[in-house]
Amino acid sequence: MEWANVLSQASDASSILLEAAAGGNPDSLTLLLEYGADANVPKSSGHLPIHVAADRGHLLALKILVPATDSAAIKRSGISPLHCAAAGAHSQCLEFLLRVGFDANFMLDQKIRKHYDDQRKSVLYFAVSNGDVASVKLLLNAGALPNQDPVNCLQIALRMGNYELVNLLLRHGANVNYVCRVNPLHFPSALQYTLKDEIMLRLLLNYGYDAERCFDCPHGDKVHSRYTFEGWTSTVIRDTLFCEVITLPWLQHLSGKVIQVMLDYVDRVQICSKLRTVLQEQASWAEINSVLTNPRSLKHLCRLKIRKCMGRLRLRCPVFMSFLPLPNRLKEYVLFREYDLYGQGCLKGTW
Repeated sequence: MEWANVLSQASDASSILLEAAAGGNPDSLTLLLEYGADANVPKSSGHLPIHVAADRGHLLALKILVPATDSAAIKRSGISPLHCAAAGAHSQCLEFLLRVGFDANFMLDQKIRKHYDDQRKSVLYFAVSNGDVASVKLLLNAGALPNQDPVNCLQIALRMGNYELVNLLLRHGANVNYVCRVNPLHFPSALQYTLKDEIMLRLLLNYGYDAERCFDCPHGDKVHSRYTFEGWTSTVIRDTLFCEVITLPWLQHLSGKVIQVMLDYVDRVQICSKLRTVLQEQASWAEINSVLTNPRSLKHLCRLKIRKCMGRLRLRCPVFMSFLPLPNRLKEYVLFREYDLYGQGCLKGTW
């Protein structure tokens, strides 16, 4: 094998070593490296042989390329091999790369991000968007942060209706009160994906979803002014109040069940005239009205007070509770364990 042949490149600057990495044959890679092939030569897209091997899921090839690749070359590329492994849903490759020290929080460079409509940055986002629970677990256990992308990872998991992913993200500090940047709402955006699913709704509420904001209507007992909902679809919701959302013709049949659940997580709240009119037509109105018109129990109020003192950041981090000098029974009560339908093994959450 001649030296010139080893270093030659195609029209897109793809090296022979990179092509061999795509094939994944460890013997070919070893031979090329022995004859002077350079693992740090990128193709025109910026990808290195290590990226290609990770994307194709070639674990043996990765084990050969890792010691031959400089960290500076990877940094210049703007993308980590972890992104490639996560994009291809290759959890074994991901586990290996994490074990040898690759950073779970390496973010895509802007020159790479611009090719994605959602401007994704994190390795975790790739894994979540694939619904790859195994890779998500590996990344979160390696310290991946769940709130780094313009579109929140939790939002992606909620759209999928994937309980396991949602639960994993929440347990590792995902911001349950994120606001969608594309279609911001007056109330935290996550709720729009849970209106038909009590299990998912209670997962959000147990982890500190700000239910009180949903009852924050400036109209009160006054008649609501007319709103125009041009552009509304089942997936695009414009900035508006919760009472305007839940009373829409195609959602109002869910209003009683949703409000009944939310009342478990708040003190005294005001039901505006528009929401009240719709709720009075629901079978659950008698129970809802009983909660609204009677004092809440001291036990319930104490739980809410403790949660407020803890703050939502601590509620988003369950490990914090393990350090509190409180009886386990009280900890479970503060965390609404009796309403943890997912933890109780419920498999279907539609009303």
